[in-house]
Amino acid sequence: MTSPRRLLVALAVCAFAIEGCAARSVHSYLEPGVDLGRYQRYDWGPADRAATGDPRLDNNEIVQGRIQAAIEQQLASKGFQRSASGSPELLVHYHVSVEQRIDLRDKEPTTPCPDCKPFIYDAGSLVVDLFDPGSNRVVWRGWSEGNIEGLIDNQRWLDEQLDETVKRIFDQLPRR
Repeated sequence: MTSPRRLLVALAVCAFAIEGCAARSVHSYLEPGVDLGRYQRYDWGPADRAATGDPRLDNNEIVQGRIQAAIEQQLASKGFQRSASGSPELLVHYHVSVEQRIDLRDKEPTTPCPDCKPFIYDAGSLVVDLFDPGSNRVVWRGWSEGNIEGLIDNQRWLDEQLDETVKRIFDQLPRR
């Protein structure tokens, strides 16, 4: 029979492992010397032709529309306006990718865990580029990556996580 203390420790380890799996990291890059204040108007650049790595997302107009709407909302909150006519000062491009990864935590010497087993999970990334159409150079890139296990199969959760992920990416955009 399992003692209450062992059960509590096992539950804590499981909760930590699940929380660690769900975490997604967010990063950004600003081209050195770029003044984002000089950019006001944007438009969408060419659509991404590369496959995502998951057939449930490839050519999924609902997910693409959700990502674009979330990006447009964040750009508007940062003071950018979509160009209705004329030449935009920035073009926006995004890319989604999904791949299977193996977590080998029990193989790392710094975190011994005799009961841990490696597991396979879906890792996803969302990259958003703002590039200058005149020079065709990326002036800012923001991206998020991490475990998305089960996310694609739950539309409500996917929508919430896309909105939150895009917001976290644009929280990295420097003030203008």
